[in-house]
Amino acid sequence: MKAILFDLDGVLVDACEWHYHSLNDALEHYKGFRISYEDHMYTFNGLPTTVKLDILEIEPHLKKPIWKMKQDRTLNNIKKFGRTDLYKIRMLKKLKEEGYKLGCVTNSIRRTTTQMLKVTGQFELFDEVITNEDVENNKPSPDCYLLAFQKLGIPREEAVIVEDSPKGRQSAHASGAKVIEVADVYDVTYDFIRNKI
Repeated sequence: MKAILFDLDGVLVDACEWHYHSLNDALEHYKGFRISYEDHMYTFNGLPTTVKLDILEIEPHLKKPIWKMKQDRTLNNIKKFGRTDLYKIRMLKKLKEEGYKLGCVTNSIRRTTTQMLKVTGQFELFDEVITNEDVENNKPSPDCYLLAFQKLGIPREEAVIVEDSPKGRQSAHASGAKVIEVADVYDVTYDFIRNKI
């Protein structure tokens, strides 16, 4: 194995709550309703905001303002609650020292992805960062991972993918790479990853 690709939300950064509250703030403001936490975890988690709004059948004229408010709230939450993650930094540094190429592959937009990785101290440790703006078909499609293989210059057989959400796992398995399924960010440690490779 020559490369390890990590999802972002729920794998490298515990951001599921940030996305949940940010989306609900925007939905409540424009539509007067909220989604339940169960719906967020089992239906919407891991999907781009645009897809979430399609599933919710939001009227076309409201999609852009809801999307914008959700992204603004997410960025504010990152600044407010984001902290340097020494454990993830150590893990990534050790993996890099062992010669692995590292990638972050997410359904988040580039702006929030970059902010999350910078606030937690992980951004500079990645060789490639692929966001939902880099491919036409996002997770559960495997396109984002196929692009990562291409950019890193490796065949799928030499890549390991770490994913938590059902949509992310579906994308990872469809890419043809080895997949390490995790429950949350607390599973993502150096020892756990090395033992699974």
